[in-house]
Amino acid sequence: MAKLATFEVALIVGLCALSVSLTNAFEASGWIKGHATFYGGSDASGTMGGACGYGDLYSTGYSTATAALSTALFNDGAACGQCYTIKCDYESDPQWCKQGTQVTITATNFCPPNYAEPNNAGGWCNPPLQHFDMAQPSWEKIGIYRGGIIPVNFQRVPCASNGGVRFTINGRDYFQLVLITNVGGAGSIQSAQIKGSKTGWINMSRNWGANWQANGYMDGQSLSFRLTSTDGTTKQFDNIAPSNWRFGQTFTSSIQF
Repeated sequence: MAKLATFEVALIVGLCALSVSLTNAFEASGWIKGHATFYGGSDASGTMGGACGYGDLYSTGYSTATAALSTALFNDGAACGQCYTIKCDYESDPQWCKQGTQVTITATNFCPPNYAEPNNAGGWCNPPLQHFDMAQPSWEKIGIYRGGIIPVNFQRVPCASNGGVRFTINGRDYFQLVLITNVGGAGSIQSAQIKGSKTGWINMSRNWGANWQANGYMDGQSLSFRLTSTDGTTKQFDNIAPSNWRFGQTFTSSIQF
């Protein structure tokens, strides 16, 4: 009887843990209407860099499945790394839509407003429009090139990332600027902390895009990070960088959201 009771308690605890895990998992949103254009050329070379700070999108793993987001979606960089599934609204525009296709992209750049143009004729990224300026190879999977701009249905979806979260440490002396990439799940970071082997946890602030900063002298210390994604999930990355780390290095964790 005692063994049975112990098993029942363990089962209940396990189910509760599973419930918490499922509750915290990021889930796809409903479908929303918007529009999409393209940029960067047929090889997407013009999409490298960008307002999220990811640099070479091939080496950071994002490739050509990317987009620049309008002000309404970009949220001052808080949307960097988020993933969206986009399909052309064939019912609204059968001339320029490819029927039955969709593509999933990652937000890597900002599409600035153009207030000199009306929202429906050039000012595609003006507030409050929800607009994607997609890398051309991804856009052409759902739209016909000559159309230029197409109506779309989109939903935010969990990001499927290969490998763990990556940390690129830049800065100098008392200033750490950390680029956080390859974030799965929600894809974007809500808050970040850093800890040296000789310090407590230090809150970081978003500097720009996916770059987070902290002020403190941490040379010669192993570095740990604690991240909370925009769906409220928190992960801790202990001793990701060894004590002999150097500015400019990238460290890949074995942990993912």
